[in-house]
Amino acid sequence: MGKYFGTDGFRGEANVTLTVEHAYKVGRFLGWYYSKEHKARLVIGKDTRISSYMFEYALVAGMTASGADVYLLHVTTTPSVSYVVRTDGFDAGVMISASHNPFYDNGIKVINCEGKKLEAEVEAQIERYIDGEIEELPLALKDNIGKTIDYSLGRNRYVGYLISIATRSFEGKKIGLDCSNGSASAIAKNVFDALGAKTYVIANQPDGVNINEKCGSTHIENLQQFVRENELDAGFAYDGDADRCIAVNEKGEVVDGDAIMYVCGVYMRNHEQLNHDKIVTTVMSNIGLYKALDVAGIGYEKTAVGDKYVCENMMKNGYCLGGEQSGHIIFSKHATTGDGILTSLKIMEAVLESKATLSELTRELRIYPQLLINVRVKDKKRVMEDDRLKEVEQKVSKELGDDGRLLLRPSGTEPLVRVMVEAGSDELCKKYVDEVVEVVNRICG
Repeated sequence: MGKYFGTDGFRGEANVTLTVEHAYKVGRFLGWYYSKEHKARLVIGKDTRISSYMFEYALVAGMTASGADVYLLHVTTTPSVSYVVRTDGFDAGVMISASHNPFYDNGIKVINCEGKKLEAEVEAQIERYIDGEIEELPLALKDNIGKTIDYSLGRNRYVGYLISIATRSFEGKKIGLDCSNGSASAIAKNVFDALGAKTYVIANQPDGVNINEKCGSTHIENLQQFVRENELDAGFAYDGDADRCIAVNEKGEVVDGDAIMYVCGVYMRNHEQLNHDKIVTTVMSNIGLYKALDVAGIGYEKTAVGDKYVCENMMKNGYCLGGEQSGHIIFSKHATTGDGILTSLKIMEAVLESKATLSELTRELRIYPQLLINVRVKDKKRVMEDDRLKEVEQKVSKELGDDGRLLLRPSGTEPLVRVMVEAGSDELCKKYVDEVVEVVNRICG
């Protein structure tokens, strides 16, 4: 991770750690960098945060001042920006979003011409420019100044693409959608309606400050209740930029990213669609998933946390399914990034083609109790390198043995140390998490 760019772009509190000056400089650099050999074509999407418009205008000013033409998708999802960049011949794209963070945070995610996250070496150059370590870039003059173009058509093309992926009509199925008052509000219902589902929607009235507020994939209890009350066949909850999805089965039970990978992995393997009979997970995936995959005869690889690392592993080794427990699921045949709405469609494909309910498809999967606590700290690096933390980590891991595990890691986007324990019971999880958190707090004073 760099000074400004983490595992998921440049993220921070709007007008505090991420300012319009930052956005302008990012735009200036991107416009210049991609215009070296030809007039660059860049595309921008944004989520529904009140600050997204501010950052959009700052980015546009920087890009056009450097000579790039900028195409605006307006409110849309991160995966739609990725799709438009790679299919419409853009040099790069930007998504303005802080994903599942509260409304007062925002972020700048840069996507390269292949629809993947920007290369680390280019991010490093942007950081040097922001800090004044690179000489000022030339401004475009006269007719070389860039222009801005409305590109709502690109978002509509993405909607059509999603609809084309479905293998069957959803007619007769009652589906619930929690759009998190975010990007999915502009797209998800249109897709399910077009496929014939009877669609029930909540949290699709964004007002700039209610994105992720007690809704979406980080507050799945709302969708659980909604599915039960309306006797729906399934429900899908998205985050602010709709690149992740958490599902709810017909009983109102949560089907998280691990369970989604299990359902889709088994379905794809049974239909000879799972390349090398392997999926890619992160170190956060539940040990129950691995035990179930072993029984099913499906292999797996583990990466660091972040769909960026999952995607890199998949592309390097030719795997077609991977993701995170949090709901970032990548289907490489269709996308180069996590896509919450696409994930919903692939789950429905498994349900419809298998002629089974979602709860039946997870019957053989036992998820171990897991407890995750985020501890806010001033210096993540200092905490992680402290000998007292290493000592308690070794002790707890030894006591858990093969029936559980402890995972400690710094957040890639926030000033947090994440403490996660899996064990045979909730009581054991709490016991060991409390023990480790106490040490972290002691280190922090």
